[in-house]
Amino acid sequence: MYRIVRKEVLAPTLNLFEIEAPLVAKKALAGQFVILRMDEDGERIPLTIADFDRAMGTITCVFQEVGKTTKELGALAEGDFLQDFVGPLGLPSHVENYGRVVCVGGGVGVAPVFPIARALKEAGNEVIGIMGARTKELLFWEEKMRSACSELRVTTDDGSYVRKGFVTDLLREVIEEKKDTSLCVAIGPLPMMRAVCGLTREYGLKTIVSLNSIMVDGTGMCGCCRVTVGGETKFACVDGPEFDGHLVDFEEMARRAVIYKPQEQLAHARYMEKGSHNCGCGCGGGK
Repeated sequence: MYRIVRKEVLAPTLNLFEIEAPLVAKKALAGQFVILRMDEDGERIPLTIADFDRAMGTITCVFQEVGKTTKELGALAEGDFLQDFVGPLGLPSHVENYGRVVCVGGGVGVAPVFPIARALKEAGNEVIGIMGARTKELLFWEEKMRSACSELRVTTDDGSYVRKGFVTDLLREVIEEKKDTSLCVAIGPLPMMRAVCGLTREYGLKTIVSLNSIMVDGTGMCGCCRVTVGGETKFACVDGPEFDGHLVDFEEMARRAVIYKPQEQLAHARYMEKGSHNCGCGCGGGK
């Protein structure tokens, strides 16, 4: 069992868990992920490692409540336990001194891009950070990102904080201003990563993305997380999760991402219906 030693609500429906998992923390590196399960009947959920503390033996994960299982997960509190917590999984980020790199985090993608930016800075790179969200309310970890970057630029879609625009607007400015940028790392929603890759392709700027495809076991056995990269089939769990964004078939990935949408919507609807049923009849509704 794995104890939740700290819980923080970063924004509405956006939660941070610091989880006691010393063996995972001992080996964790930037770019890797874990798969957790709430209980023996629970769904397996892949979450990217947002931070780790080897001395304390903890792993930090950030997740958004979207469907049934993530809402159930969000209902847990400090002191509660998780049944399973498997990791670190996937290949770690390739870190070396590139010179100047730009790290782009969109929405919840700020969490996984943070340890990568930190590792790149520790390797001697000049790290230009870009972070964005739909609104100011959904922005988080600005100071953590600032500490991991040489320079940080922030934007919001609606202009409620700093400036109005998308991360791609800031990215174009950085590329134009700093001609010798060697690498871009972008993590966020699929449309955002696709847009970033479309932009950096114009400039010939190598771009790494982290793919959050549908995943079950996380060890390359089920094949659910397969993606096409450079015309070849890859498994995001063991070949990634990071890939050359200019080679990713985003159109295919977008189709696969919604393949179970009807089942997800049904499970969510049933969960919400159960949660709203509080008749006192002992049926378990509302619990």
